[in-house]
Amino acid sequence: MFNKIIYIVFFALISFSIYGQENDLFKDLRPESEVDKSLLPKRMVFTQKFFWGKNGLLRKTKLSPLNGEQRQKELKLRRVMLKTHQIIGFVTLAGMITQGFLGGKLYNNWTLDRYNTHKTVGNLTSISYFTGAGLSLFSPPPLINKKYKGLNSIKAHKYLASIHFSAMLATNFFKNKNMKIHKYSAYTAVGSFAAAIMVFKF
Repeated sequence: MFNKIIYIVFFALISFSIYGQENDLFKDLRPESEVDKSLLPKRMVFTQKFFWGKNGLLRKTKLSPLNGEQRQKELKLRRVMLKTHQIIGFVTLAGMITQGFLGGKLYNNWTLDRYNTHKTVGNLTSISYFTGAGLSLFSPPPLINKKYKGLNSIKAHKYLASIHFSAMLATNFFKNKNMKIHKYSAYTAVGSFAAAIMVFKF
């Protein structure tokens, strides 16, 4: 049991290191309204810094040189990636809800057909989820990265993301190891993921 707790804590730490930074990872779903002469924000998540930072991989390889014209192209790409991230989010939520239904049926009456269906939908949902997360994590950075005081929809979305990210990792890790942890991790992922979408929509 102790080892299981360690695994869960480990997954939580990974997700908080990604989502728990002061950067608003999902914030620029709106058009840019201010211009930073440096062309890059002062704060970026590590994935953005690695690829898009001043000394990032794409700068060093000259695939995306740091200049005004290129940054405008990057901002357009960013908007496309974040909008796609939103669309995939709804697809993922539908998959999660379907999985909840199939999982409940499977727990009550295990059959090979139900298991295979549950496994297939689960794999597709995981692919959808981590694709959506990747679109946000690896999108180009905005021109600016504002700090907001107090709780708002952006911060709520970020905090909920840390929960459903760790829950998704645990759900996948324990699917063949501990059905009880797998089940509760899945419920946590669905609830927090749905809430993360709702804070932007309502």
